[in-house]
Amino acid sequence: MNQIIFPAEWHPQSAIQLTWPHKETDWASMLNEVIPCFVSIAKEVVKREKLLIVCPDKEEVLSQLGNIDTHQIIFREMPTNDTWARDHGGITIFENNKPAIYDFVFNGWGMKFPANHDNLITRSLFVSETFAPDIEVLNMQPFVLEGGSIESDGEGTLLTTVECLSSVNRNEYLNQQQLEYHLKELFGAQQILWIENGYLAGDDTDSHIDTLARFCDPNTIAYVQCNDEYDEHYTELQAMEEELKAFRTLTGDPYRLIPLPMADEVVFNGERLPATYANFLIINDAVLLPFYQSEKDEIAKEALKKAFPEREIIGINCLPLIKQHGSLHCVTMQYPISVVNKKRSSSNLPRKEA
Repeated sequence: MNQIIFPAEWHPQSAIQLTWPHKETDWASMLNEVIPCFVSIAKEVVKREKLLIVCPDKEEVLSQLGNIDTHQIIFREMPTNDTWARDHGGITIFENNKPAIYDFVFNGWGMKFPANHDNLITRSLFVSETFAPDIEVLNMQPFVLEGGSIESDGEGTLLTTVECLSSVNRNEYLNQQQLEYHLKELFGAQQILWIENGYLAGDDTDSHIDTLARFCDPNTIAYVQCNDEYDEHYTELQAMEEELKAFRTLTGDPYRLIPLPMADEVVFNGERLPATYANFLIINDAVLLPFYQSEKDEIAKEALKKAFPEREIIGINCLPLIKQHGSLHCVTMQYPISVVNKKRSSSNLPRKEA
């Protein structure tokens, strides 16, 4: 009988993927603002593991990176629509202790945005020998699933939201019971914790779990807490907090809950943006935490120190990212140890013979 494990984000990693912004993405009008954010993330990653950069033009990205150890970087050149690697990136599982990558359909969060190039990225990475030779990439069509919509504790529990997985233009042909069956089968889960409440204004992912609540270890969940009764999120996030209090681990214990502050309101072009401290990224020996140039940045950092006492907590200014309705976790995807090829092969896809 096959044993499937969906590793937690804190599982030792071989690489982090960034899909780089360029003039054909929604970042076109603010490249000078957002590229320094990507460079900041890149510099912290290469100190600890390899960095996989997906981009149309390697030389252009090299000119933007500045003083950085490029020996830790794997470039893959290909067309891209946008930069949200969390949602178009491959999702790694272990089947009988051997890693494999699920390539789910990515359709621009329910056909809200073009995704024709981004939906092909994981398959293209496989073709270009980015992954280790024995890694199988499994085509999961027609199932639509984004990495930001699910959290794993690595021990058989998944955390997700009803709002996202049941939304139209994803898998509306499946009811919640059927979705739960498929998730358990695909990820070897013993239980699914469904959050029915909680949202962030300006979020166009239909309430991805990585904007609201995150596993920090098998017994700990960090989550966005709203105590301001005049904030539009107050009722929903209070209800979400009560749901989290009622959840139990597989051993029947309540979770240790670590509240993260509700980020200060960020408005751009007249719209409130989904700024959230829950969108942190766990990497080898560190946690990268989105900062928003607010006094609450340090409050969030101190909270995460309780969750990750043995990891360095590093703030990254993500105000530029939030202007396109995402943050730090959204632009990254981790690959566990032994998944990414140690040898750096050709930086682009094989050319077809004429």
